Amino acid sequence: MSARRPPATLAAAAAALLVAPLALTTTTASPSSAQETATDHELTVTHTESARWDTGYSAEITVHNGSDSPVHDWEIEFTLPDGSSVHELWNATVTDHDGSYTVTPPHWGAAVPAGGSYTFGLNGLHQGGATDPVGCTVDGAPCDGSEEPGTGPGHDRLAVAYFAGWGPEERDHHLRDVVESGNADRLTHINYAFGNVSEDGRCFMTEDPDEGDAAADYTRTVAAEDSVDGVADDAGQELRGNFNQLAKLRETHPHLQVSISLGGWNWSKNFSDAVLTPESREELVSSCIDLYLRGDLPELDGAGGEGAAAGVFDGIDLDWEWPGSPGHPDNIIREEDKENFTALVQEFRSQLDELGAETGEYHALTAYLPATGEKLDLGFELDEIMPAFDFATVQGYDYHGSWEETTNLHSNLVVHPDDPGPHLSSEDVLAAYTERGVDPEQLVMGVPFYSQGWTGVAPGPDGDGLFQEADGPAEGLYEDGTENWRDLAGREGFDLYRDDELGVAWLYDGDTFWTYDDGTALEQKTSWAVGNGMAGVTAWSLDGDDDEGTLLGAVDGALH
Repeated sequence: MSARRPPATLAAAAAALLVAPLALTTTTASPSSAQETATDHELTVTHTESARWDTGYSAEITVHNGSDSPVHDWEIEFTLPDGSSVHELWNATVTDHDGSYTVTPPHWGAAVPAGGSYTFGLNGLHQGGATDPVGCTVDGAPCDGSEEPGTGPGHDRLAVAYFAGWGPEERDHHLRDVVESGNADRLTHINYAFGNVSEDGRCFMTEDPDEGDAAADYTRTVAAEDSVDGVADDAGQELRGNFNQLAKLRETHPHLQVSISLGGWNWSKNFSDAVLTPESREELVSSCIDLYLRGDLPELDGAGGEGAAAGVFDGIDLDWEWPGSPGHPDNIIREEDKENFTALVQEFRSQLDELGAETGEYHALTAYLPATGEKLDLGFELDEIMPAFDFATVQGYDYHGSWEETTNLHSNLVVHPDDPGPHLSSEDVLAAYTERGVDPEQLVMGVPFYSQGWTGVAPGPDGDGLFQEADGPAEGLYEDGTENWRDLAGREGFDLYRDDELGVAWLYDGDTFWTYDDGTALEQKTSWAVGNGMAGVTAWSLDGDDDEGTLLGAVDGALH
């Protein structure tokens, strides 16, 4: 795991999140029959801005009918980017719901002929930005004719990924990007990283940057261009920030299960204290459920309040790194962590089941678990805890990294014959669990969307920089020694190398070496995990993928 180290009429429109010009083909359903059967017509919609002046603009919107029958009734829904609005519209009827527009035929009727089109015009206002419709749907389906989003990946395996809470502010990666890349439709689960545990053993919120980020979570306002549905947060809302965007994402993609991940590399310090006694475990679990699942957020900067975040999360992901063994240098470690972790897992499962009996909904419990048998033996009673988990992600990366003096591969499936060690691979990781009685179907393999890198690396006998001494970590955009795949892909001056048997790729330019997984390697890894009976894969983290969702697209293809 990386260190932290609308109105009801908008539901379908928000699901599409597609920006004009829009032109493909889809089979759509009229509002009155959508719940029963699809209609036999095919409509798409395009938008063209035809003129612009100081604060105004003109545009034409055209409804295209790809079927062999005329269509007399149709309904278009959309919003506009922040700062743009419809001023007047002709040859159609428009209703404005606080900036969400619904357009229907004019009162005198306007059929869209078979194989033909119907065009209407509008005048609008702008503030210098875009005017293309956002979230455009026609009769409830995307205006560009693409397959309706929000239905999920269409397979029975697990496709999990972490969304980093600091991504929007620090890396310009927003939940809207998860939708527009297509990744929201490829995922079954999102784990939001991270929630912290306080010194007094409770889940909590704070504006202290070393302890939490309440602003990113729910108090900062999200601009329209970064919002899942194209609608900006209002400063008076009780829920803003990432949590509000997760709520919008769940509305448009109801198949997604969203869990809060507790701990991580930087925030596992206080777990050992928090789980010392039955009373402290009960208080910890209760506080986490109240804060995240019941959504009772502390009131900060005018946001929060009882139930403010209800429905954002439906599960808990435990990411204590690590019970009974070293993790972050500041962590508190005890020998009894092993038994206390088991008791914590059982307390979570018990209270989640009680909540489910109250709400009528099931609440998942998952975990992130280590790569080595040594850490498993020190901190985890697998036979006791695995029945309580819906699934567990096992560490599938950072087998080697820039903290070492020699270049190596950080997510290899098997050990390279020339690997100087220490030897570790996904094959070794899976064996550590199966040898301890864990069914692979309970496990999900972690895969990286980032790289480990070194600089001052000599070519070596094969000229590729592999297994060579280095001067130190390579310079990274955000942290030396690591780099997101999206920031490495296509980087000039580097040669690409790969080993298909190991399921890895690396870049080398004669001095700097980066070990990473590209789409090809991730397809190989995913196929390997499925072929070995595992339930799927978990990616750290979504901000490492590109705007087209190349990495998760490769995973999705292999899972299918």
